[in-house]
Amino acid sequence: MGEFTDKVKAAGNKAAGAVKDAIGEHTNNPELEAEGEAQKAKGTAQDVKGSVKGALGDKI
Repeated sequence: MGEFTDKVKAAGNKAAGAVKDAIGEHTNNPELEAEGEAQKAKGTAQDVKGSVKGALGDKI
């Protein structure tokens, strides 16, 4: 996968995670809240991976 693909997936995971986190918070559902936090973290990791690929020219 290239830089762009990683960054698009990162944005999707961050958005979905934020929604889950907010719903979990408003419905007093700590499991859903934790799942949202984990998905946002996954998105952040994908974003970093995309940035590294961009810096190295997709060679990793």
